[in-house]
Amino acid sequence: MPHPSTAGDPPAPASRREGMLPPAPAAPPALAALGNATDWVVVAIGATMIVLVFLNVCLHVVGKDLAWVTELAELLMVWVTFLGGACATRRGAQMAITEFIDKTHGGHRRFADAVVDLFALAVLGALVWHGVRLVAASWGNELTVLQIPMSFQYLGMPLGCALMFVWVAWDLWRILRGDARDARWGAGGH
Repeated sequence: MPHPSTAGDPPAPASRREGMLPPAPAAPPALAALGNATDWVVVAIGATMIVLVFLNVCLHVVGKDLAWVTELAELLMVWVTFLGGACATRRGAQMAITEFIDKTHGGHRRFADAVVDLFALAVLGALVWHGVRLVAASWGNELTVLQIPMSFQYLGMPLGCALMFVWVAWDLWRILRGDARDARWGAGGH
């Protein structure tokens, strides 16, 4: 059953900024805004990393090095990895091994998808829990060059996993209300 707000309605025109991002499945406005904000943060972090690493490579040519660039790029890599995972989860583009689940159809497929989502939620919940504990435990440790708490680097994991949790929970909700796989993900999902 299609989502009531999208049944028979023509697609809304995308804003110029949204056209720059990969398409994402329909979601309530708050979730769509959260997803778009996450996408743009990943774009900004990626652009920052490109500029910083390019700058440091250029400085290496003349025999110079900025140690803080390497440390900041490592910190940003953690963030872009986990936030990028949330962006992929939003689109159903996360890695999946589907040989067995693809053999199921109809209600059996929805049941299997729900079981997978429940397992993913348990794993993500554990990662958020332990990630928050890691962040709390590392406030006293500082990054060597930047001299900021290591917790800022570690915070990317529980935050990214919490965002993934939101998207998996949204998918589970759509499964439970009876949305078919194509309605949930379209052609681009796993």
